[in-house]
Amino acid sequence: MSLAIVHSRGLDGLTAPQVAVEVHLASGLPNLTLVGLPDTEVKEARDRVRAALQNSGFEFPRKRITVNLAPADLPKESGRFDLPIALGILAASGQLPSRTLAEHEFAGELSLSGELRPVRGALAMVLAMGDSGRSFVLPATSAREAALAGKVPILAAASLLEVCAHLTGQAALSAYEAARENNDGDGDGAYPDLAEVRGQAQAKRGLEIAAAGGHSILFAGPPGTGKSMLASRLPGLLPPMTTAAALESAAVLSLAGQFRPQIFRHHPYRAPHHTASSAALVGGGCVPRPGEISLAHQGVLFLDELPEFDRRVLEALREPLDSGRIHISRAARQAEFPAQFQLVAAMNPCPCGYHGDSRGRCRCTPDQILRYRSKLSGPLLDRIDLQLEVPAVPAEVLQQAPDGEASAAVRARVAAARERQMSRQGKANARLSPREIDQYCQPQAAATTLLKQAINRLDLSARSFHRLLRVARTIADLAGSAAIEAQHVAEAVQYRRFTRD
Repeated sequence: MSLAIVHSRGLDGLTAPQVAVEVHLASGLPNLTLVGLPDTEVKEARDRVRAALQNSGFEFPRKRITVNLAPADLPKESGRFDLPIALGILAASGQLPSRTLAEHEFAGELSLSGELRPVRGALAMVLAMGDSGRSFVLPATSAREAALAGKVPILAAASLLEVCAHLTGQAALSAYEAARENNDGDGDGAYPDLAEVRGQAQAKRGLEIAAAGGHSILFAGPPGTGKSMLASRLPGLLPPMTTAAALESAAVLSLAGQFRPQIFRHHPYRAPHHTASSAALVGGGCVPRPGEISLAHQGVLFLDELPEFDRRVLEALREPLDSGRIHISRAARQAEFPAQFQLVAAMNPCPCGYHGDSRGRCRCTPDQILRYRSKLSGPLLDRIDLQLEVPAVPAEVLQQAPDGEASAAVRARVAAARERQMSRQGKANARLSPREIDQYCQPQAAATTLLKQAINRLDLSARSFHRLLRVARTIADLAGSAAIEAQHVAEAVQYRRFTRD
C-alpha cells in the first residue's frame, strides 16, 4: 500500500480540530515533503522521524514521500505530529498493518532514538475528541494528564516500538486509568492559611466578600503591611471547582505546558512582574498563546505594584474583567481563550509608599501623588469592586499570637454564600448582567435611600453603581439575608472610598 491515513489533533486556541496525516509513497528521487501549512517545528520532523525509524530497526523508504496535514488551511505547530507521520510512513511502506490505524488517534514527539516525549495541549485534544469512538495514543507523561478528562480510552506508550507492537497485536497497550488526585484543591495544606495574617480585620473581611461573590479587589497601603500575604490567601478561600471548571482550567495550563496532575482542582494563582508586556498578560504571539489572565482562569491574578505596570497593559484588562474571555486577533490567526479570573491588585498610596504615615516619613508633593495615582484610569478602577486601605500593623499586634480565623472556617461561609447564588441565579454575583441585577439585587426602601446618597456623594458611574449592588448582594448572601438591607449597602459603599478620597 502506497497511501496511509493517520488521525491526529491540531491546536487552534483552546480548540483541537482533527488533523488527517496523509502519507503517500511514489517512485522518484528519495525525498520527504511536508505540506499543509507546517511551521518550523513540524518541518523539522523529517529529520527526527528518519532517525527514530532507523534507530528503532525499521527501514526508511528510499522513495518520494509526500506527507499532507489536512485540512490545508489550518496552521500546524509543535512536534505532536512526529508519531503519526512515522506511523503513516510505516503503514504506507507495508511495514505496519493499516487496518488498526483508524481505531486510534495519535500525538507525540519523537526523540532520535524512537522514544516518545510529552506534548503540549494533551488535555485540550482529548476534550475535543468527544464521542469519536477512537482511543488516543499518547506519551506516558501526557497520558496521565489526558486521562483526567475521562472521556475516551487513553493508551500510554514510551516509544515508537511500543506503539507498533500494539498495532501489530504483539503487545497491547493498556488503557491508562484516570488517577484523579485525591485532594479536591481545598485541603488545609493546599494553600497558605489566612490565620497567619496578623491584624488587618477589614482587609480579611474584604477577601471573604471577594471570594464569596467572585469580585475583584484592590489593596492600598504602605510597604510591608501584608498586601501580598492577603492576596496569596484568596485561592484558599474560594469554593471547590466543579469538574467542568477544573478541566477547562487544566486545559488552558496544558496549552502552555504548565499543567501537572498534582494541581488538578487547585485554583491557579498567577503573579506576573510589573514589567510584563501586554502579550504576556492577555496572550498573543504569531501563534496565539494564552496569557496570564487565561492561565489564571478559575483562579486569582495578583498584580503587585499596580501603578508600575505600563498603562497600555492595564487597559487591556478592561474587557476581560467584564466578559471573562479574551479574543486575540492577528493578521493570520485568531484565537479565543477563557479568562474568568479574580483580580487582586496592590499599590502604595504614593511613590515613596508612606503617604499619611503618622511619623511624617512621606516627602512626596501633591503633584507627585496625583501623577502616581493617575496611572490608573477611571474605567479600570470602576471595574474593581472592592478598594480597601491596608494600614500599617502596630508592633504589639505583630508580637501577639494569631488572632484571625483559619481559611477553612472562612471557606465554609464562602461556599454557603456561593451555593445561595448558584441556586438563585446560576452564577456568581460578580457575573450578573444589568438585567439580572434588576431582577436579583433590588434593595429595600432604606437601602435605596442610602444608595442614592452614595451615588451623589461619591459621584459613581453607572458601572460603579452596578458593581456596588453586586457587592451588597454578596454581603447579604454571607449574612444569610434574602433581601439587601441598609447595612449591606453601607458596608459595600465603604469599600469604594479609597480611590475617590
